[in-house]
Amino acid sequence: MTRVKQVQVTFDCADPRAVSEFWKAALGYVDPPVPPGFDSWDAFDASLPENRRGSMSACQDPDEIGPRLFFQRVPEPKSVKNRVHLDVRVGTGLRGDERVAALEAESTRLVALGARRLHLLPADDEDEACLVMQDVEGNEFCLD
Repeated sequence: MTRVKQVQVTFDCADPRAVSEFWKAALGYVDPPVPPGFDSWDAFDASLPENRRGSMSACQDPDEIGPRLFFQRVPEPKSVKNRVHLDVRVGTGLRGDERVAALEAESTRLVALGARRLHLLPADDEDEACLVMQDVEGNEFCLD
């Protein structure tokens, strides 16, 4: 059986650079290495046909542990809830008020970067609290 060695998460979006910049700041990710023969990602982008300029962006975990994130421009706007979303794990091991305080603190930081806070899902008999949010283009994610 073949073993998967890497996973990339792809976002459809209107402005790949803006969404990529948000997730870089949110996760501490960095730009991937520039393709050979180019001094910068801007130079690479400028080499593309005009209709493809600004059509993609990416970021990656600087430690190469987390998945690479890829952002591609699509013509249609987001119209429904995501079927897949990221859980940003900021409350791991925390419970009750301590966990909610950690989620709220991270929410405040991400809102300053352009995210939108939607609602807190309180703890119940099975799950701890999590906070539902949206990135700069409305893609849902959870602070968990």
